[in-house]
Amino acid sequence: MAALAAGSLVLTAGCSPGGGSGSAAGVGGTPSASGSSSAAARPSASPSASPALPPAKGSVKVVSTLTEGLESPWGLAELPGGDLLVSSRDKGTITRIDAKTGRKTLLGAVPGVSPAGEGGLLGIAVSPTYGADHMVYAYFTTESDNRIARMQYDEKGTTPGRLLGAPDTILRGIPKGSIHNGGRIAFGPDHMLYAGTGETGDDGLAQDRKSLAGKILRMTPDGQPLHGNPEADSVVYSYGHRNVQGLAWDGQKQLWASEFGQDVWDELNRIVPGGNYGWPEAEGKAGKRGFIDPVAQWKTSEASPSGIAFVRGSIWMAGLRGERLWRIPLSGKADGEPLAAPQPFLEGKYGRLRTVLAAGGDKLWLVTSNTDTRGTPKPGDDRILVLAVR
Repeated sequence: MAALAAGSLVLTAGCSPGGGSGSAAGVGGTPSASGSSSAAARPSASPSASPALPPAKGSVKVVSTLTEGLESPWGLAELPGGDLLVSSRDKGTITRIDAKTGRKTLLGAVPGVSPAGEGGLLGIAVSPTYGADHMVYAYFTTESDNRIARMQYDEKGTTPGRLLGAPDTILRGIPKGSIHNGGRIAFGPDHMLYAGTGETGDDGLAQDRKSLAGKILRMTPDGQPLHGNPEADSVVYSYGHRNVQGLAWDGQKQLWASEFGQDVWDELNRIVPGGNYGWPEAEGKAGKRGFIDPVAQWKTSEASPSGIAFVRGSIWMAGLRGERLWRIPLSGKADGEPLAAPQPFLEGKYGRLRTVLAAGGDKLWLVTSNTDTRGTPKPGDDRILVLAVR
């Protein structure tokens, strides 16, 4: 997971919003130390020493194709030891990929998944205490809602397709729609679970603090609110989002999120607790008071961003409609200002790009998304590529 790739860092919070002319005053601040949030899990207001800056210009080399023949792949997570788990949005299944040979082993289908439109089995994550509990988490669409459940993976099982235990739902009632179901989940450096949701096409839900739609959520591994959240009895961490598709933490313990725009601007946002990111009142760098502007923005034809990962000082962002991989070198400045302009790679070479995941060192896994009914599949699609980046 991009979150786990950040190591055992602690999330930075309580920072000034930055990134625009707006302000997040009155919508949250430094989380409290009280309640179920331990000292290790609490976001810290003191960032660590600044790391060496990345170069202004980067590079990408496709090292190999790890595996092919995936159907509507969406979520990607790394197991201890390096093998991968990949979810199929439309089939509702989770498959294990051998990180050395690319061999595929079907773990099983997730009960209750109801794929339709942009819904189905979406993000997956591996428990931060996987060695003890063998839990795999999944965000998926049912006939009535979007929800998050966890299942025990029986690694010693001998029957492919029947290696997942019954799902234990930890959070239900996330609004669903034919579009904009969000779906990305990741465990943060604080070992808490984060989820990006969409506003389902109902714009008003993004500004409704009581709705789980159009939000970034933060919860315990059991799905409970944290007293370190902006509101102690709520899992809502930030709001005013249209459709959050990517979550990642940088070396400064800062949370970043990619987000679909509507007709004009897609966004990369620097997330602060309680922040209001403007939808539907603002799209892109609107400079409106009370809203936090994105750190970077793209025309929707150039991005339609999905997953993001942090590697070698840069955020790497997969583009669906844009069919390219974006590199955003970070400066480490408090306002999130990038070191240089975003740089595109692999334009049109592999079609739609869905998910990226840090693979250690200068390596990155990249998942294509051409079998999701919106792409043009080529022989071998969909696939997981191994990239060397800088």
